[in-house]
Amino acid sequence: MMIILDLLSILLICLGLFFFFASAVGLLRFPDTLCRMHALAKADNLALGCVILGAMYQQDDPLVIGKLFLIWAVTLLSSATGGFLLAQRIRRKFLAREGEV
Repeated sequence: MMIILDLLSILLICLGLFFFFASAVGLLRFPDTLCRMHALAKADNLALGCVILGAMYQQDDPLVIGKLFLIWAVTLLSSATGGFLLAQRIRRKFLAREGEV
């Protein structure tokens, strides 16, 4: 049973690393700020979730598992809030440039 959990943990962490790499490529390759922000928000949240889940399978202490889950939840909330505020600021700047505000 421990071998299966170890393999599942390795698989999830490698999958998370793949998504981190994909978000970095998206950050470098996408043309505008909103596309870059979308790539970072989606892929990084999924990547962090995979890495945290892989780390959870290695823990025996429920307190540590709860802390890992809390780290992921706070990161999801802060990423969504930061992304919304950044997109709102970019939209205002774009509309002001176009003369619509």
